[in-house]
Amino acid sequence: MEYRRLGKTGRDVSVIGFGAWAIGADWGDVDDATSLAALHAAADAGVTLIDTADVYSRGVSEEIIGRWLTQHENRDRIALTTKARFPMGDGPGMSGTGSDDLPRALDASHRRLQTDYLDLYQMHAWDPDVPIEETLGTLDDFVEAGKVRQVGISNFTGWQIERTAHVARSLGMTPVASLQPQYNLLAREIELEILPAAVENGLGILPWSPLGGGWLTGKYSPVARPSGATRLGDDPHRGVEAYDRRNNERTWRILATVGEVAASRATTMSQVALNWVRNRPAVSSVLLGVRTADQLTDNLAA
Repeated sequence: MEYRRLGKTGRDVSVIGFGAWAIGADWGDVDDATSLAALHAAADAGVTLIDTADVYSRGVSEEIIGRWLTQHENRDRIALTTKARFPMGDGPGMSGTGSDDLPRALDASHRRLQTDYLDLYQMHAWDPDVPIEETLGTLDDFVEAGKVRQVGISNFTGWQIERTAHVARSLGMTPVASLQPQYNLLAREIELEILPAAVENGLGILPWSPLGGGWLTGKYSPVARPSGATRLGDDPHRGVEAYDRRNNERTWRILATVGEVAASRATTMSQVALNWVRNRPAVSSVLLGVRTADQLTDNLAA
């Protein structure tokens, strides 16, 4: 396993990270035992970055990771990260990044994850209802209290990245360590402004959906919508919408090229796509949306 620095921090993370968005989901056929087996396989392979969010299956993903952590021998070797921002229930105080919202969210994540600190705590998206000064001040308090070691952001635009980094610097608060954006061969929009802003401010990039929701594995066809044992097939309503959005000439041209590269090197399309992402500027760790140990093994061959 290759290890890289997380942005400008002193923390090294595995170049392949475990993205736990699908763990505990109420669709598909992955049970808790399968999820735990995948986490154990990841650790055995040298994966140290485990990424989740409170909103993933309304806390179930965090709960499963928490049970796994109690079985893991070396917590300090794991770079554990979760996110907050989106609703975890109805009523006030169940979402947002305000000074009243985040302490409750963090305490709940600690309980589910069965840990008293997080290596990285990320804001899942920009919160237009809360001044960024308030959010960063709250996160700074978490760091001072030892509840969080680094802070990060996810799904921010270019100006939001710049504004956040500027406020943290000007007020002497904990600097933002990372950005988690969607990034793959089919989704390169971040290269226009988001990636340059992140690089300029020294943020480590943690790309999610590096395989484009499964498209870059080569398992979808231009002549039939997905069904059955695929990410889009498991969720028919969401799958049809996602398929129709990607079903165009540009997508099939890119997939054909990735297939040609893979064939010329006797490897898989997945491995070609993952290698492309991991060699982009400032990438610290590529987050694989892992559901089973077999998926992980195939992708780690990249």
